[in-house]
Amino acid sequence: MHSSADRLINPRTYIASILGLGLLTIIAAVPQWNAAAPARFIVFFLIAAIGSSMKVSLPAVKGTMSVGFLFVLIGIMELSLPEALAIAAVSIITQCLWHAKVRPTLVQVLFNIACMCIAATAAFLVYHSQKLADLGVGQIPLLALATCTQFLANTVPVASVIALNDGKPFRKIWKECYVWSFPYYLVGGVMALGFSVLSHRLGWQAAIVTLPVVYIIYRSYHLYLGRLEDEKNHAEQMAGLHLRTIEALALAIDAKDTTTHDHLRRVQTYAVAIGEDLGLKDSELNALRAAAVLHDIGKLAVPEHIISKPGRLTLEEFEKMKIHPVVGAEILEQVEFPYPVVPIVKAHHEKWDGTGYPFGLKGEDIPIGARILAAVDCLDALASDRQYRRALPLDEAMGVVAEEAHKAFDPKVVDLLKKRYRELEAKAQALPSKRPKLSTDMKVERGEAPDAGLEASKPVAVSEVDFLTSIAAATHEAQALFELSQSLGNSLSLNETLSVLGMRLNRIVPHDAIAVYLVQGEKLIPEYVNGDDFRLFASLQIPIGQGLSGWVAHNHKPILNGNPSVEPGYLNDPAKFSTLRSALAVPLDGVDGTVGVLTLYHGAKDAFSKDHLRVLLALSSKVALSVENAVKYQKAESSATIDYLTGLPNARALFLQLDGEISRAKRSDGDLAVIVCDLDGFKDVNDRFGHLEGNRVLQRVAQGLRENCREYDYVARMGGDEFVLIFPTMSPDLVHKKMEQIVEMVKVVGRECDEERLGVSLGEAYYPQDGKDAEDLLAAADRRMYKTKQGHKTERVSQEFNMLSKALTESSTETVAN
Repeated sequence: MHSSADRLINPRTYIASILGLGLLTIIAAVPQWNAAAPARFIVFFLIAAIGSSMKVSLPAVKGTMSVGFLFVLIGIMELSLPEALAIAAVSIITQCLWHAKVRPTLVQVLFNIACMCIAATAAFLVYHSQKLADLGVGQIPLLALATCTQFLANTVPVASVIALNDGKPFRKIWKECYVWSFPYYLVGGVMALGFSVLSHRLGWQAAIVTLPVVYIIYRSYHLYLGRLEDEKNHAEQMAGLHLRTIEALALAIDAKDTTTHDHLRRVQTYAVAIGEDLGLKDSELNALRAAAVLHDIGKLAVPEHIISKPGRLTLEEFEKMKIHPVVGAEILEQVEFPYPVVPIVKAHHEKWDGTGYPFGLKGEDIPIGARILAAVDCLDALASDRQYRRALPLDEAMGVVAEEAHKAFDPKVVDLLKKRYRELEAKAQALPSKRPKLSTDMKVERGEAPDAGLEASKPVAVSEVDFLTSIAAATHEAQALFELSQSLGNSLSLNETLSVLGMRLNRIVPHDAIAVYLVQGEKLIPEYVNGDDFRLFASLQIPIGQGLSGWVAHNHKPILNGNPSVEPGYLNDPAKFSTLRSALAVPLDGVDGTVGVLTLYHGAKDAFSKDHLRVLLALSSKVALSVENAVKYQKAESSATIDYLTGLPNARALFLQLDGEISRAKRSDGDLAVIVCDLDGFKDVNDRFGHLEGNRVLQRVAQGLRENCREYDYVARMGGDEFVLIFPTMSPDLVHKKMEQIVEMVKVVGRECDEERLGVSLGEAYYPQDGKDAEDLLAAADRRMYKTKQGHKTERVSQEFNMLSKALTESSTETVAN
């Protein structure tokens, strides 16, 4: 992260300041020139020039370093300040211009000379400091201090200007490019000390022997930096490998959803910039850079119909969607990134207030990379077009994100995003597209058929369409529509009507499957399904407003070439999906509103044309009217055989069913039992609580009878409080157990309505023992039922007489006592 001070300093101003300070040091030193030993100065000067030509390239930046600093140290110890500055200047000029791969500008050369003159002056003043000498500091400590001073004064300004120009952290530049050279400065200081001792004992001419030593230092530099360069290249290769892995994984996402590519690149641009502003380490920035591209890779495990759904997700769909951070983290764990990508991907849907998923992390427990990614991802998603909504303007999208600070997002991240989002958007828009094109549209010529074979299909002849063909097609369409319209009005049977529709419609609008969904309450129920994926579509119950057909029913608008896989998404079973790729759905609007939806499905993508939609819309009103009439007829027919109060079959339906069961028993030589039920005390319920309560009792008894029957048993209401049950293949023992269960059930109903006297009288009859037709069986069961009822009445009268006698006895006893 750059400090605020870094941003306030202009590079040009900084360079001018260094140049000015360097010029002042030279001007101040010139009056002190004293050529007491010109020959010695010339020799030192030439050796410095030769030594500075032996240079090595610096890592990480475009720059070089030579062994000239050694001669500058010797000049500081042995020569005057002006002579030392001259040696410093010539060493820099030689280093910059001798065999330079890229010739520096005049400003760069002057800046380097100024830095070296400042460093030499500072080191000279330290080494020759009288105050330090008065404090008893010896020559060796003074030389060590001078060496450190020269190192700092020479490397810090250069690293600073590089950081300002390149927009990189100063500490990073200084550490990577110059800190490693500090030991060499110290070695140079030791060598300068040795040279000084040798010079005082043998004379300055001994300086000539330093040339081999200088070469050894140069070779040491060269070998060390060579290893450093090899390590750097290896690190770059590994980084490149991980980068290519990231791009390949991102390409996998792109292959499934091509709309995500630009979104991911923009998110990466935003996220890395915000991470740099927050002072993230290099490893954290690399992790954020990778996670920004790969955070949605877990969506490969989410069914496509959920990802591409054009609307809000259901609770079940959202539960499936919530697995993608965990699955994405599990996928990326296999890559073994050298930086923490996995925690960011796993937590990028966590929220600041702890209401996110998958773990409900809160506040700073969420990794900083995930916090950045969450806010940036939301901003870009809001500002991008989606299949279910239009993009918001960028400023408006930023306002939505800002409102979620302290709730969904880290407020620090949101504050930085508010300051820089326009700048970052411009930067993202300027990025060149690097997205490779996948060969998803190519045709592979080889391979005649899969092992399972190919589905038979009719060859489609491609011919040039002329006006004669158009006229013929229009005539054929008009004839087909007329025949279909005529056929729809010929039957009042709903199933027959829809069967005719499905058969004839395929000639006009080719399709692989057809479904007619009818509105029942708040759902669409499939009334007629035919073609591919029959079992799948026949099992659907689509909520109004959801799914493809549900959307059509709710909005009264058609959908052309929708996604069929959206429909089975409401089964909450990822194993169930449709292989069909396009759908055409129109609402069936009748006189009383929308009665249903007609949906055609096809295996080819974008198989339906606007002409197909036009034909279906022209037919929809006729189909809706025919379906509405058939449904009304079906309801009327049903009401003739269904008891309106209990929903049970009535007496008419009972006799038809009983005749059929008797015929079956005759053919199979099987058993058949009939039970007649008549409620006891039901009149008391009506008298005490009214007929509404009596109706509720009848409904409750009817429900209890259904619950006590098997799937293939039959319960009907004969009328009033009398019910009949038909039990195929049931033995007398089981019939008696069933009768006991019915008696207990009625008692429970009586207690629920606070009528203890409510009971039931039952009579059973068996085929063929008690009769061989419906009338005989019902008459036999009825006689036994009345016999049981008479017994119940006698028992009840006896109980009432005993209770009355007991009451009279107690009353007379009290009178005598008185």
